Amino acid sequence: MWHAGCRRRSRALDDEDQMTRSAFPIAAALLAACVIVQPAFGQTSYDLLLKGGHVIDPKNKINSIRDVAVANGRIAAVAPDIPASLARKVVNVQGLYVTPGLVDIHAHVFTGLGAGEVLAGGNESEFPDGFTLRNGVTTVVDAGSSGHRNFERFKAIVIDRARTRVLAFLNIVGYGMSGEPTFEQDLKDMDAAATAHKAEEHKDLIVGIKVAHYNGPEWTPVERGVEAGTLANIPVMVDFGKFRPERPFQELVLKKLRPGDIYTHTYLGRVPMLDDNGRVLPYLFAARKRGIIFDVGHGGASLLFRLAVPALQQGFPPDSISTDLHSGSMNAGMKDMLNVMSKFLNMGLSLDDVILRSTWNPAREIRREEFGNLSAGAPADIAVLRVEKGDFGFVDSYGARLAGNQRLACELTVRDGLVMYDLNGITRDDWRKLGKYGPQGNPEWDATRESYRPRARR
Repeated sequence: MWHAGCRRRSRALDDEDQMTRSAFPIAAALLAACVIVQPAFGQTSYDLLLKGGHVIDPKNKINSIRDVAVANGRIAAVAPDIPASLARKVVNVQGLYVTPGLVDIHAHVFTGLGAGEVLAGGNESEFPDGFTLRNGVTTVVDAGSSGHRNFERFKAIVIDRARTRVLAFLNIVGYGMSGEPTFEQDLKDMDAAATAHKAEEHKDLIVGIKVAHYNGPEWTPVERGVEAGTLANIPVMVDFGKFRPERPFQELVLKKLRPGDIYTHTYLGRVPMLDDNGRVLPYLFAARKRGIIFDVGHGGASLLFRLAVPALQQGFPPDSISTDLHSGSMNAGMKDMLNVMSKFLNMGLSLDDVILRSTWNPAREIRREEFGNLSAGAPADIAVLRVEKGDFGFVDSYGARLAGNQRLACELTVRDGLVMYDLNGITRDDWRKLGKYGPQGNPEWDATRESYRPRARR
């Protein structure tokens, strides 16, 4: 097995367009040296090796005991028994679940401008790193806090500084969520062309358009959001705001939205979901069949057990699980990503399904299929989770309680090959074995200590 440095050198040789014919024997000799020298000098092939965990990788249909090896910030191998001698750092994860890093496609993380009680730069949004990495979330998508007028501020203050990977749905309102009673009702500031142009300027960061919180009778925000999404060739996420008879919800999901567009807040109390006999209304299945995505978006008001439980029992689960993280939800019923996932686990979804809807499904919904999986060559975003057994309780958005007997907890989070969070020190050696020890860890795999905090690779 080749050393990673040798692989990099061989690729450089292979890609050199101006190499003369006489250089090829030299290249061959170098490659041979890579193969021969590695075992002779005990060089390692991997920076990090997670051994013995139960891997759940829905994209690759893996649900079994596997080792996961990481090199150069990428998944290098997933196999039943990778020799520990090939890794710089080996972590025993027996008894734990190893999954792709979680992908939360609905959160509000544009904070830091001192803008008051608003989501666009105000204190209703939360800086991501305190709520993501400790929950196994490696990618978070801000759901429309910024618009084309203030996205650059959001990028400079949050996206460029966070250790979590932060992407964005761009609000159809130019000033984003700068105030629901004023800015977010201004039809004149809903410019499809300007919004699409900003999205195309930042294709690496902006994954969709957001329409939200509109209270008027017009379809204008939805129509302009879809127009912007069409111009930029990206999906639209809709929070329907005030439900009005002039623009019925059924028309939104059956006519106005395109296949691949996302409705968030699926189990909101205002959504027409159940008939008088408690049956899921047929139009919802029809909307899903035509390609509409249904996302959780729990938040402070958007998940009710009295809707979610019968919907799951009747075959209408969410396509993706998300938090709608903000200051009003983080200490209420929602709490965090693992709490929301645990709710669905206790409402009857299998662990495989919960992981699918928290990794691969949301990655596909935002068209970032390099994330949410453990394929060889993918960014090494990994969550190591524990399923705790016991007597637990979960609270919905109206304050109703669901009793449960299992709960997810995060033991370890890896982003781009670097350990970002380690709850119980499973990457560490016992202090009694270290003698007169100094700083521990290695910047090739460790980003938890203050001295080892490089900005994570994008």
